Amino acid sequence: MITPVLLCGGSGTRLWPLSRKSFPKQFSKLTGEESLFQASILRFSGPAFGAPLIVTADDFRFIVREQLVHAGCAPAAIMIEPEGRDTAPAVLAAALHLLDSDPDALMLVAPSDHVIPDADLFQQAVAAALPAAEAGQLVTFGIAPDRPETAYGYLEVDAPSVLDGIVTTGTGCLPVRRFIEKPNAERAEELLAEGRYLWNAGIFLFRASAILKAFETHAPNMIPPARQAVEGSVRDLGFTRLAAEPWGRVPATSIDYAIMERSDNIAVMPYGGRWSDLGDWASVWHETAGPDGVALSGPASAIGCAGTLLRSESPGQKIVGIGLDDIVAVAMPDAVLVAHRSRAQEVKAAVTALRKEGATQADVFPRDHRPWGWFEVLATGTRFQVKRIVVHPGAALSLQSHHHRSEHWIVVQGTAKVTVDAEVKLVTENQSVYIPLGAVHRMENPGKLPMILIEVQTGSYLGEDDIQRYEDVYARCEAKPASEPA
Repeated sequence: MITPVLLCGGSGTRLWPLSRKSFPKQFSKLTGEESLFQASILRFSGPAFGAPLIVTADDFRFIVREQLVHAGCAPAAIMIEPEGRDTAPAVLAAALHLLDSDPDALMLVAPSDHVIPDADLFQQAVAAALPAAEAGQLVTFGIAPDRPETAYGYLEVDAPSVLDGIVTTGTGCLPVRRFIEKPNAERAEELLAEGRYLWNAGIFLFRASAILKAFETHAPNMIPPARQAVEGSVRDLGFTRLAAEPWGRVPATSIDYAIMERSDNIAVMPYGGRWSDLGDWASVWHETAGPDGVALSGPASAIGCAGTLLRSESPGQKIVGIGLDDIVAVAMPDAVLVAHRSRAQEVKAAVTALRKEGATQADVFPRDHRPWGWFEVLATGTRFQVKRIVVHPGAALSLQSHHHRSEHWIVVQGTAKVTVDAEVKLVTENQSVYIPLGAVHRMENPGKLPMILIEVQTGSYLGEDDIQRYEDVYARCEAKPASEPA
């Protein structure tokens, strides 16, 4: 039985404004009805796979759990990294965790933000790679290139050519001669023409004991603090929270640099199906464009366009392109990106510039996710703010008060159980309740459907840090300062 280990703690910015620090791309529905994370969960399910082990960041833990529920998946564990340390520490911690209960554990390590449309074909590749992994080799998966791509690293394979049928038949693994960093355009053309090079997908299959042995050989200094972090982990509302102090002492580095590029027992399983890491908007266009070379998502229309991506993330916001060639245009409620497709990699630099300006749009997603649901700001002005709040069935906000604002709640769907000081009452659709400044209050959804309300705030300060918590079913009174958002 193979344990999928999904890494989903990253917060890439090359897909801004859709992907942001508070809600990165792996949780977005970029190419289908499931998020990339959910599609990864479903891809690695079936008789050959056990329950997945998730490694994520503290800020994303409730998003992960919610999306797992919607995907119908019960994980083996959700490990919380106190801070991001790149992929090598995450893989090591997962291996140590698995070895606690199974000395022969097999682990398939994969990012959670890749697109692999043919799940059955990829599972065939995993099955073909299994004998090598069971024999103690560290198997990586290499993608047959279909263009001279400069955004990916490459693997040189010890074979005359990997492009003549072997990549689609799953005949077995091949030795890896070396890892190659992202090439320039000229070198990428040469690698494609030679036929002995595969894209490095960053997906791995090995025994937990084999990767631990590789760490002992090539990165022994990482093991003691990682082991202490795993052994000192605590259960917290169903999550496995790694111990923060030793985790902070684990060197931050990638699994490729720490282990793969230094080991002599690396094998590659070539894969000839479609694959993309969706590293920028150009790759999203490549995956979603129709026969006319235009990719549309949401309320978007194209007139006389070519090689163009038009995407709107708001049902009430229409985007129209006229006579555009090789353009990416992405409209969010709070930000719009317009760029030439050939310069899609520069979006990261734009986010850096926005941060220097102090623009909240650089990192903060307009829909703010919480363990109980989510909210979004509909309107704001001097001394007032209007929000839409959605509370999941059975969920509850913390018992709290505010020093600088009062609130007016209008229920527009479902029923809210509302506490205001000593009074507790049910508020149904088309009813409202007033929360005076300083009142101790709580909102709960006692029903079986999502509850939606409109909140109107008025006061001298409307920041999310104006909260004093008294009780919280998600233990945020203990895990975070009471001044942090609800």
